[in-house]
Amino acid sequence: MRLAACVPNIPAQLVSSLETCGIRTDTDLLFSASPFDILRRLPPGSTTLSELKQVTALVAKLASGSGHSAADLLSLTHTERSGEAFLSGIPQLDELLCGLATPCRLIEVSGCKGSGTTSLLLHLVLRHLVHQPKSGVLWVDSTGDFSAARAAEILELGDGARAVLDRLQISVAFEVDVVHEVLEELRLSLTLTPGIRIRGIVVDTVTALLGPNLSPVSAQGHSIMTGLMRRLRAFAQSYSITVFVVNNSTAYTPFVARSTFNNPSIRKPALGPSFAFLTDATLWLAEVRNEGPDQQEHTGDECTKHVAQVYRSKVTASNTLCSFKIRRGIIEPFDDMAKLEVQLDNVHPLS
Repeated sequence: MRLAACVPNIPAQLVSSLETCGIRTDTDLLFSASPFDILRRLPPGSTTLSELKQVTALVAKLASGSGHSAADLLSLTHTERSGEAFLSGIPQLDELLCGLATPCRLIEVSGCKGSGTTSLLLHLVLRHLVHQPKSGVLWVDSTGDFSAARAAEILELGDGARAVLDRLQISVAFEVDVVHEVLEELRLSLTLTPGIRIRGIVVDTVTALLGPNLSPVSAQGHSIMTGLMRRLRAFAQSYSITVFVVNNSTAYTPFVARSTFNNPSIRKPALGPSFAFLTDATLWLAEVRNEGPDQQEHTGDECTKHVAQVYRSKVTASNTLCSFKIRRGIIEPFDDMAKLEVQLDNVHPLS
């Protein structure tokens, strides 16, 4: 801060005298020399040592931030994040997401086709927008499959639903370079859009963007992947944004041909082992298919049963799971884990 900005709190004539000695900022006054040494450099009669010490103390006060109690900051953080978090409204699932779907996190959501990754994220996003009227979300669609009609059906289209969808920004991007352009436009608009703050970014899917660039004989694809993920993490941390990236699954292919894991039904998140280190956590989703007498229980009602598992996490406990249902695109609770008889053997554990 320039000393001239402190006028009239400090005498303008003294500021002019200090500037003639090369002392123009608060840093120069506070740290370049002691008040006695500065007084010796000033023109005779400019000020006294006592007055200079008072001016120095006043400049230090003006240049300092206000103090806060750590307990107050902790309480404020919990209050803000509870409102900014992306939660489902289902206690079991929200308990699993606690600490994951909060600001400044970069979360990977993975699973096989039909596991409910897009449905879960759309549910979290729309519910957040409904409960937070000053929040917005950027949805990056890399496959062209996003359906605004589906989102409207979930919201039961009306004037309220239209206001919610106005705060859901959809960007279609089939290449990584386009995603970087979208993020740059978002960065420029974050400080220009009055009243509405982007609180979430969804990339569905990141596999379609990065997969074609990865090659076992070239490091260029890995560099592209690292660059994009680092930029997403910077957005999450700099602007208090929750970032979700959808990563498809791939078959687990062991290095040893006769390994006990050599089973084509075993799946794992795609994009290779390096990708796991670029996110804060991986949430694995799986659809559970009944094979008993209850197989047709909800067939006519278009209801499917799913399991969400914290596959790997730097911020919460790993290998925790819960169940839920998806009925016509809407997430509903389902508590009977024993009845589901979940088969997690088809997921290769990260170790």
